[in-house]
Amino acid sequence: MSAITATDVSMVFKTRGGRVHAIDRVTLEIPDAHFACIVGASGCGKSTLLNVMGGLVRPTSGSVQLDGRQIHGPGTDRGMVFQSYTLFPWLRVRENVEFGPKLKGMPKDERRRISRPLLEEMGLAEFARAYPKELSGGMKQRVAIARALANDPKVLLMDEPFGALDALTRAAAQRFLTEIWEQHRRTIAFVTHDIDEAIFLGDTVFVMTPRPGRLREVIPVDIPRPRTLEALGTQRFGELKRQILELIVEHENRALPQATNGA
Repeated sequence: MSAITATDVSMVFKTRGGRVHAIDRVTLEIPDAHFACIVGASGCGKSTLLNVMGGLVRPTSGSVQLDGRQIHGPGTDRGMVFQSYTLFPWLRVRENVEFGPKLKGMPKDERRRISRPLLEEMGLAEFARAYPKELSGGMKQRVAIARALANDPKVLLMDEPFGALDALTRAAAQRFLTEIWEQHRRTIAFVTHDIDEAIFLGDTVFVMTPRPGRLREVIPVDIPRPRTLEALGTQRFGELKRQILELIVEHENRALPQATNGA
C-alpha cells in the first residue's frame, strides 16, 4: 500500500520577473513505512514537491494523496521537519514537543504521557526544561523531530533537516534517525542534496532533473539494514553513488548554455 501518491504534479510560481516552472508532471509513489529520499541539483524543485505533499502550497495541476485521500492543506497526519528547526524560542524543550497535542486541547497529564517517552528516546530528558538557545544544533533537530512525532503523524516530511550541521554531528544525526525510523516505522519523505546521505538513509532514492523538476529515475537502495558507517565503504554503496551522480550531472550539463564557435 502506498502512503503518498503524487500524480502529474506541476507547480508554476508567478514572480515579478515572470513565471517560474518549479516542477513538471511529477508522478511517484512512496509505500507505507518506507524511507524515501529525494535528490537533485539545487533549485530542481525538491522542497517545492515536499511542500505540496505537506499541503503548504497547492499544485498548479495534478494531485497528491495520502492513503487514498487527496491533500488539500496541512494536517496532523503529516509532520514536517525543516533545516532551520523552527522551534519556538520562548518555549522550553518539553513545551515545544507538546505544542501540537496542546493545540488539540489535550490535558496536561495526557501531553506528559506523550512527551516523556519521546524525550527519553531522543536523549533529551535532562534538557526538558531548557530553552532552544541552550541546545546544540543536533539537539535542536532532535527536539524538532520529537515535536513532529508527538502528533502521531502517518508521514514525516523532512526538508534537508541536517543541512546546517557539521560533518560529525550530521553523521550522528543520520544514525539516530535510522534508529528512530526502525522503531516508529513512519513513512518518511526526506529531501537532501547529499547523495551519501540519501543512500545511507533511504529505501529508495528519487532523482530529479534540473528545473523544471521532473522525476528522472527511481533507484532502489539494496543495501541491507541496519546500516552502519561501514556501508559507506562498500562496493555497492559506491556503485549507487556513481549511478545517482551521473544522472544528476548528465542533466545539469544539458541545462548549461552551449558554447558557440567563431567570432
